[in-house]
Amino acid sequence: MKLVFAGTPEVAVPALDALIASGRHEVAAVVTRPDAPAGRGRRLVASPVAQRAEEAGIEVLRPAKPRDPEFLERLRQIAPDCCPVVAYGALLPRVALDIPAHGWVNLHFSLLPAWRGAAPVQHAIMAGDEITGASTFLIEEGLDSGPVYGTVTEEIRPTDTSGDLLTRLAFAGSGLLAATMDGIEDGTVKAVPQPGDGITLAPKITVEDARVDWATPALRVDRVVRGCTPAPGAWTIFRGERLKLIQVQPVPERTDLAPGALLVGKNSVHVGTGSYAVELLWVQAQGKKPMRAADWARGARIGDGETVGA
Repeated sequence: MKLVFAGTPEVAVPALDALIASGRHEVAAVVTRPDAPAGRGRRLVASPVAQRAEEAGIEVLRPAKPRDPEFLERLRQIAPDCCPVVAYGALLPRVALDIPAHGWVNLHFSLLPAWRGAAPVQHAIMAGDEITGASTFLIEEGLDSGPVYGTVTEEIRPTDTSGDLLTRLAFAGSGLLAATMDGIEDGTVKAVPQPGDGITLAPKITVEDARVDWATPALRVDRVVRGCTPAPGAWTIFRGERLKLIQVQPVPERTDLAPGALLVGKNSVHVGTGSYAVELLWVQAQGKKPMRAADWARGARIGDGETVGA
């Protein structure tokens, strides 16, 4: 088939690579978000998908909005059979959805209908799910509600951050997306409507969502930190400034600390929660680089009775 691939961030690159490498289909063009300011100089930088496409000599389309007439006209000229999508980042209007004969097929990083929305991996970790996966589905105008072509499953490991899990799903999902394209072409896969029950939503995680509530149990604190790493980054307040929490570890045997209370040892920093304590392993103070929590505590000279989160 002739394909137009839509995607923007690094997590979409493995799927693009898989489609290029398959040799079975032609990736005629790539649709991605416009170049965005990045770095200290705020210089305009192409998206990871755009960079990879340019390396491969593939045409790159960067519409400000996917309903722009010039973009829609170019898409009609290319006349793709199907448009595979991974984390493109913009809503597709009906007029665009109707152009390819086999529609737009999205690779979504959850087992639909669970965790429809922008942040399925983060929500799965924060909810304590043990299994997640990826799904390919036909895009409709509803939010991730279209019929599903196929799925792959992935175990959520006890120490997984959303970054760890998303990386594994990106590679597992790339094979699923390529196989879905093959199946659509030869008629061996059929999109099956999603069940009406089991629907959960995964809206974008806000900075406020990533603030740790020390009155919640230690397992919840751990899940919030892992689910919000690397973005937007879990955090708390210490001495009136934001302290980023990069890695913590529940300590079930330590039950003598009130929520938010700090206990600094020679090489450890513990914080009380609503159940038992957690140990801070890696943190980042405002304006500083990430560091081991024990080094941060020595530099901060934390006194008796100090707390986080107040």
